[in-house]
Amino acid sequence: MTQTIIPACGNNSPSELLNLPLTRLRLTAIAQADLPLPDYAGSLLRGAFGAALRRSACMTGLPQCRDCALWRSCPYPAVFETPPAPTQFGQQFSAVPNPYVIEPPPIGLRRVAAGQPLVFHLVLFGDSRLRQLPLIVHAWQRALRHGLGRERIASELVEVAAVLPTAAGGDELLPVWDADGARVHPQQLEQTALRLPNGAPAELNRLTLQIHTPLRLQHDGHALGPRELSLRTLLAQLLRRLNLVLDLHCGIRPAPFDAPALLAAAEAGLCDDRSALHWKDWTRYSARQRQEMTLGGVLGRWTLTGDCAVLAQLWPWLWLGQWLHLGKNATMGMGGYTLEAGA
Repeated sequence: MTQTIIPACGNNSPSELLNLPLTRLRLTAIAQADLPLPDYAGSLLRGAFGAALRRSACMTGLPQCRDCALWRSCPYPAVFETPPAPTQFGQQFSAVPNPYVIEPPPIGLRRVAAGQPLVFHLVLFGDSRLRQLPLIVHAWQRALRHGLGRERIASELVEVAAVLPTAAGGDELLPVWDADGARVHPQQLEQTALRLPNGAPAELNRLTLQIHTPLRLQHDGHALGPRELSLRTLLAQLLRRLNLVLDLHCGIRPAPFDAPALLAAAEAGLCDDRSALHWKDWTRYSARQRQEMTLGGVLGRWTLTGDCAVLAQLWPWLWLGQWLHLGKNATMGMGGYTLEAGA
């Protein structure tokens, strides 16, 4: 895989853009009966997808993927439970990010009426978005037909479309699968690589994260609330996740930079306002542990102000984090935010 360099800060012209192998897909299904949803449906969708993907891809039926001779070649772990691999960081990670993020319907949507659309999103990055797309679409068809929730309410997948951000700030949809043609067109995704602007906005002195799904950052296994969070924790976990994803799944090695110095400069030169954050708990059922589990994270606005040069260095990382999400359970859509820049 070709190694590409992403500048760590915006010293080049903003007109220069870099294509990233990352695509957001919108999936639309029609509920066959009234479909109840939990307050936060990310775990529900992830569990259904994983089970269907395993049933579709597994050739041995072994209970544990790590015990299988096909562990590092089977498409199921490649997509859903990525095996650890060497990285540029000179250390071996026991767990690494997976090449997808499921973005569920908005928090609070508790019911989809029969005949109405269930709409959610799937972010894919790296080779999986092209090579595994037919299998991924098939798994979603299978998962939705099998049914969601304890009542197993079935839905029928009718469209999969790539979401393309436009210069005007809206979205354009490019269909990559539809129920009528019943064919997947992964070549369409070659046109959908995310374009990373190379350079921060002019006169930047404020960045605001509008966090819309629970952001759960942890320290020593303990979830951090609004008062316990820190700018260093946010940035350190952001840089770690993004660098691992880019390295392991996209073949992209960011340009060398001094991360500890950047974190120190951020602490010294920026103020972070967490007063508009609040805690949100939600409950999910763990099939693996066979019990209800309460999870939570922060929602609301997290605003960074201060040194323009430091904000410009952080901007490309925070911008990219909008697609990759941040914190624990990012694959089920937690830690989602939009970034606003201001003068």
